[in-house]
Amino acid sequence: MASDVKAARVEYRITRIDKQHIPQVVGVHMRAFPNFFLTFLGPRFLKQFYASFVTDPMGMGFVATDAASGKVLGVVAGPLNPNGYFKRLLKKRWWAFCLASASAVIRRPSAAKRLLRAVFYRGEAPEGPPRSLLSSIAVAPEAQGLGLGKALTQAWLSEVRSRGSAGAYLTTDAEDNESTNQFYRKTGWTLETTYKTPEGRAMNRYVRDFSAEAP
Repeated sequence: MASDVKAARVEYRITRIDKQHIPQVVGVHMRAFPNFFLTFLGPRFLKQFYASFVTDPMGMGFVATDAASGKVLGVVAGPLNPNGYFKRLLKKRWWAFCLASASAVIRRPSAAKRLLRAVFYRGEAPEGPPRSLLSSIAVAPEAQGLGLGKALTQAWLSEVRSRGSAGAYLTTDAEDNESTNQFYRKTGWTLETTYKTPEGRAMNRYVRDFSAEAP
């Protein structure tokens, strides 16, 4: 799947994520989310995380690239079936994740428990039919506001739907995160619930059910 889209100041292309994109995808993630936990774990951890969406049959990911230079401007990724996805990933690549996260745990030993939860995390799945999980969407700061986030999300949802999933869900911070929550509300996601993580972090969970949407 590939498509060219013209925005106000840039022409970009949406394509499936590939191995060659991973280094730039990691850079985009770190710049888009400078104070988040996965960023704290470092680029080597993020490289393993995003590579799974290239190598695992259940992985689905797309990138937005500058049509002229090929520079990665944004990424979206998530498993078709999150049940067991991250456990399988850890089983296959446990040594790589251990090496990748070692420096972060040394800097902050208290992060070890949260690291385990992050690896096994599948977004606190909602009740009902199994849905796909939108794990990550990131747009480079200089490319935000151009519609890349919406285009990437639509590409991922189209793939989810074509592969027979009943719908999709995602989680995001409920507090101090209004622009992101507004984005999901405006692009067709429904706020299903709000809950707190073991660390006390308030999270919103959004769902998309394809049976309630036009084909």
